[in-house]
Amino acid sequence: MDYDYVIVGGGSAGSTLAARLSEDPEVSVCLLEAGGKGKSLFVRAPMAVVTMLPNYVKLNNWCFETVPQKGLNGRKGYQPRGKALGGSSAINAMLYVRGHAGDYDEWAALGCDGWSWDDVLPYFRRSEHNERGGDNLHGAEGPLQVSDQKAPRPISRAFVEAGAQLQHRVSEDFNRGDNEGIGLYQVTQFHDPARNGERCSAAAAYLHPVMDRPNLTVITGAHAEKILFEGKRATGVAYRQKRQSHRVNARQEVVLCGGAFNSPQLLQLSGIGRPEDIAPHGIEMRHELQGVGQNLQDHLDFTLAYKTKDTDNVGIGLRASWHALKEMLRWRKDGKSMVATPFAEGAAFLKTSPAEDRPDIQLHFVISIVDDHARKLHLGHGYSCHICALRPHSRGSVGLNSGDPLAPPRIDPAYLSDARDLELMIKGAKMTRDIMKTEPLAAYESKELFGISDGMSDADWAAKIRERADTIYHPVGTCKMGVDEMAVVDPELRVHGLQALRVVDASVMPRLIGGNTNAPTIMIAEKAADLIKAARQTA
Repeated sequence: MDYDYVIVGGGSAGSTLAARLSEDPEVSVCLLEAGGKGKSLFVRAPMAVVTMLPNYVKLNNWCFETVPQKGLNGRKGYQPRGKALGGSSAINAMLYVRGHAGDYDEWAALGCDGWSWDDVLPYFRRSEHNERGGDNLHGAEGPLQVSDQKAPRPISRAFVEAGAQLQHRVSEDFNRGDNEGIGLYQVTQFHDPARNGERCSAAAAYLHPVMDRPNLTVITGAHAEKILFEGKRATGVAYRQKRQSHRVNARQEVVLCGGAFNSPQLLQLSGIGRPEDIAPHGIEMRHELQGVGQNLQDHLDFTLAYKTKDTDNVGIGLRASWHALKEMLRWRKDGKSMVATPFAEGAAFLKTSPAEDRPDIQLHFVISIVDDHARKLHLGHGYSCHICALRPHSRGSVGLNSGDPLAPPRIDPAYLSDARDLELMIKGAKMTRDIMKTEPLAAYESKELFGISDGMSDADWAAKIRERADTIYHPVGTCKMGVDEMAVVDPELRVHGLQALRVVDASVMPRLIGGNTNAPTIMIAEKAADLIKAARQTA
């Protein structure tokens, strides 16, 4: 089959891009997605993320692992990624966070013309349908519904009050360019009456409503095998579906939207990247590009957790199960129960030193005990707080485990390979524990977990971080945008040295932004749609 555009990956970027490009009835678009449709109750009910995030069963989740991490005592890290239309926006905490204005100005300073805060703000606004309405910083007419939380728990408000007691400023909006402060997250959640309280994944926002367009073909269960070329020009994609091989042809462009792991993997499977990453797997080199799979950055996360006698949160046990059932019935009625929770209700972006020009740590306050991505469970009730260093200095890589397209990629974040990251994590953990031990939040504590105690030295904290830290799910940078020798795509997201091939996803970020990455990924796709449309008009 022939189409104008073939998009590989139906995640946050792919769903957005397919919907935007197919707005033109004269253009034909094919979207390939290895997962399913992303419409099940497990996706729609926010609290059901606890069934998808752990790897008990691979439900809408690739369940990737890293190679053993020297900085984490040789442990393998866990890397859940969404496997459905909507991608990781189908299994995430729904947090709507743009990052700091300075992050995008830094991109522009690195040679990414057109990607400063002032340049990208219109695309954030265009994507957004904020429950609070629109202004010069927020949108009110976009596909992505952004809501205040439906039923935040009192303990989350106590977290905010405890931060205020320590003189951290309280913020009602973390998306105005300067995100410093403590408060409650806004979430990508439906606020219209028909679906109030349901998850608003990128697919639910952009793609599902337009699936009946005659010029849009969405093929699920389609695992891309390689990009097809004529010389230096991308002409299509070979994919596998139900053990059968197929191909789709692209008259205009092939666009990779597989994310920070799968986009570089598909480039390498297609012979694009570093010879030392490709040749050992029996793949013929097509185009040498040194940056493919390099520059991996991720937010390493460390969690403090506490038992509590309070039961107005997410717990495990007979009483908690009965409470959850009642909350589910209420959610089906009005969307406002605890089933609508993002789990990570409380937010903070803080500076570990007044000398910092931007917040350098982020906190996620969670209304349950979080241990190893919810793969280790604790009876009873509790609460947690995640700490991550926002702009890590450590750099990792993504490569191939084999030449088999169905094999998972080789992921090496190289966590804590730069000593500055550990120093910042220690500072952040201490600051966070101060908040946790401050009233009114301290009144909820009945027991502190994981061996954390008063009087710990920096060496003690370092040992705990190496023992327990892992990702908070924000990998970027492996097909970075720029003009230097390690850039994979140019500022219009075209792959250097090739024709009719772009990458549009979080892998193009040259540096990790200071926050969650879903909203910025949707922004990238919104801007890419304009770039692609402009290229077609001038061709």
